[in-house]
Amino acid sequence: MLYHLFTYLREHFSLPGAGVFYFITFRTAMAIVLSLVISLVYGKRMIQYLHRKQIGETVRDLGLEGEKQKKGTPTMGGIIIIAAILIPTLLFARIENVYILLMIISTIWLGLIGFIDDYIKVFKKNKEGLAGRFKILGQIGLGIIVGLTMYYNENVYVVRETTGGAPATYHSTDKVIKDGIVRVDEKGRTRTYARVKSAVTTIPFAKKHEISYAKIAAWFGESASNILTPIIYVLFVIFIITAVSNGANITDGLDGLATGTSAIIGICLALFAYVSGNFGFARYLNIMPIPNLDELSIFIGAFVGACIGFLWYNSFPAQVFMGDTGSLALGGIIASLAIIIRKELLIPIICGVFLVENLSVMIQVGYFKWTKRKSGEGKRIFLMAPLHHHYQKLGYHESKIAIRFWIIGIVLAVLSVVTLKLQ
Repeated sequence: MLYHLFTYLREHFSLPGAGVFYFITFRTAMAIVLSLVISLVYGKRMIQYLHRKQIGETVRDLGLEGEKQKKGTPTMGGIIIIAAILIPTLLFARIENVYILLMIISTIWLGLIGFIDDYIKVFKKNKEGLAGRFKILGQIGLGIIVGLTMYYNENVYVVRETTGGAPATYHSTDKVIKDGIVRVDEKGRTRTYARVKSAVTTIPFAKKHEISYAKIAAWFGESASNILTPIIYVLFVIFIITAVSNGANITDGLDGLATGTSAIIGICLALFAYVSGNFGFARYLNIMPIPNLDELSIFIGAFVGACIGFLWYNSFPAQVFMGDTGSLALGGIIASLAIIIRKELLIPIICGVFLVENLSVMIQVGYFKWTKRKSGEGKRIFLMAPLHHHYQKLGYHESKIAIRFWIIGIVLAVLSVVTLKLQ
């Protein structure tokens, strides 16, 4: 909103300094600062409001150290995170950008589902919250929106160098967008590129580091490729959004664990978005240039600022919990960002903490059911799942567990960035 306002003032009234809003770095910096102010200053007021309304956490007796002290701690603090993301984005980003629109929808969509779940738990006194099938349906709905937009929207495309006048496409389903030829002069040498509509993603640690979903669809027959490609792509997007949002939800079991991990992932994705959106860096790193992606840095800046600001109150001992309002939204945001930046195959590394937490629950439940069916008595691999509770049972303090998980997250983020050159 402010971008268009200051553009108008600059063009019609020659307002001094208004041109600074043309710079993406300035608007990103402002988004980070404002998100921190909202989460730190207004976050404190929100916590006080939640205290007054007695919107507190109900704690199940799991035999974990310190769990009784958490009873009554304000929950639904995810509202703070969502507000600290959306307000700077609406003020400083160009809302007409398709990627910004997708991220706003993703934030509100899963944030609303999480809010309904928390509302049922807190106000209806139903510890189960929203039925699992409704959460899954909501995640599927968001996956369909993101998948179809990424596949069909004409403003979503990549740039490829042309060879002999034709773009170096990867499959017959790729197409050049009308009026999509661009020329770049690089120190006296002109290169020609084409804007190509293509369902393509990045393969980490591979020499041929791109793969088209159309090639995957071609495994079922070349004739069915045009029909199957969008279906396969949308199904994959649904799976990613469901898995990552559930992973973030499961990880939110210790003070600051999910918030800190999400901030680390956000910084990593911000770097990917920057180099992919910058034509020079993309060419140097031999990765696909994605036009209009630079605007996404404003949203990611607000996202990271909101997480860090919320961590001020969510770190041990937590003064507020994000609840499903925050955890589902954080997971959905991260998944959607990875899909937009076309780094979804890197999610097992970037979101390694979420993945391990998810797997620990699946392994624990699966092994318990299998041993009960075989021997009549269910056995466990971990002392408790998710994995962070296993370490609590071993006697580790929750702040130490959270910090060590953050360190692992940083290592995984660095490894993810290294994939830019390991091809």
